Amino acid sequence: MSEQHLEFTVEDSGERLDKLLLAQLEGHALNSGDGFSRVQVQTFIKEGRVTVNGTPAKPGIKLRGGETVRLTLPPREQAAEVQPEQIDLTVIYEDDDLAVIDKPAGLVVHPAVGNESGTLVNAILSRWPKISQMSDTEGRRGIVHRLDKDTSGLMVIALNDAAQASLMRQFQARTVEKIYLALLERTPKTLTGRIEAPIARDPRQRKRMAVLREGKPAITEFAVLDDNFKEGQALVEFNLLTGRTHQIRVHAAFIGTPVVGDTIYGFRKQRIRLKRNFLHAARLSFDHPRTGERMTLESPLPPVLAHLMEKLR
Repeated sequence: MSEQHLEFTVEDSGERLDKLLLAQLEGHALNSGDGFSRVQVQTFIKEGRVTVNGTPAKPGIKLRGGETVRLTLPPREQAAEVQPEQIDLTVIYEDDDLAVIDKPAGLVVHPAVGNESGTLVNAILSRWPKISQMSDTEGRRGIVHRLDKDTSGLMVIALNDAAQASLMRQFQARTVEKIYLALLERTPKTLTGRIEAPIARDPRQRKRMAVLREGKPAITEFAVLDDNFKEGQALVEFNLLTGRTHQIRVHAAFIGTPVVGDTIYGFRKQRIRLKRNFLHAARLSFDHPRTGERMTLESPLPPVLAHLMEKLR
């Protein structure tokens, strides 16, 4: 395969080159599920794959804004079959047709360029080998929806073709209920609400999605559960009625209440030190593909998020 290139213009001064590249790569890879680490980005810089205004970049360069950054990604040797890897998974429910897992923050869903291993797909191929026999798109067998790398919580995994087809139809028909918990930097102006704002990729910054008139319809309902925090945060429940990329994070920022820990859509200077987004897929409801029974599964907040809330009270 030929080399791939990523080119963008630096908008703000004071950005670290490796950190900015990492954010741009995460946005560039949204549709294919790629994931990159800062170590990989620093390796790209050392290998001379990154230029700033046409000149090979130095790792410690300070960006002033306005520079043109170009990254040349190494070509993949070949489209190799995704390999099973023994990675611990928290399985909430399992039968012959499907499984529901509690995905930790930091786990990328799909393998792709720069992140061919250590993903959820590698893990489920090891945990349920029969998934490898499913006749689905390369690298996506068993996966019917996704969570961002730094979002934790419930995901349903299909274990055969019939289950995958049924679950995908339910997601497309919007009959799957997806409830998230998020800690927001501010309390919304109303305790309950419905955000209807179309979302598309930000034409100025590929790493971001944005509310744009020409975007796809996106609808999010919310309800404030708790606003008793000393720094003005609010714990909010979100109900996704559509499934756009970064939907909750974009809509929360759009109404002026970004998600705590969100370095892409949140405050430029984070008030709280958190290595992930405070966003958790807490409840998932769907019809079982074989029996038709309505299933509802729940996941409590991870200890790191629950502990942070207690500190902020």
